[in-house]
Amino acid sequence: MVTLEDPVEEVVAEEEIESSPLMMVDIKGAVTSPGIYEMEEGDRIHDLINQAGGFTKEANETEINLAQRLQDEMVIIIPKKGETLEEIASISQATSSNNTTENTGDKIKLNEATETELETLNGIGPSKAQAIIDYREENGAFQTAEDVLQVNGIGEKTLENFKDDIIVP
Repeated sequence: MVTLEDPVEEVVAEEEIESSPLMMVDIKGAVTSPGIYEMEEGDRIHDLINQAGGFTKEANETEINLAQRLQDEMVIIIPKKGETLEEIASISQATSSNNTTENTGDKIKLNEATETELETLNGIGPSKAQAIIDYREENGAFQTAEDVLQVNGIGEKTLENFKDDIIVP
């Protein structure tokens, strides 16, 4: 009987693994093995850092929300001590020769935008911009534009004011 139970359990486990959607996530910066990793839906930044061999000694771990859920095509940058994510984003944006602007027609990527970028949206001030970022960090990336309605202080009218100016996966 033991031999019959073991294969059944293995088959169930394999089916669960096969049914989990996979995604590709890029991690850069202060990790042992930066690169592109295949992750499962529901994985978090903590899981990705473990896959990448962990933080290096130079990593500024306080800048990263380890509990944030991953999404396909995400780029995670682990800053070094003395660096902040905002500084890295500014440098990256300045040296990227405006690839984002060319590809998106000046639209804001809701899942990647900084507080300053979000404040450029019609109807979004500092407190709503921070609320969007807080929601995104606590609940993971927005999947549709309508998901932003879950953010405290943003209603249908506000969304309509900036819906055409954002990109959501």
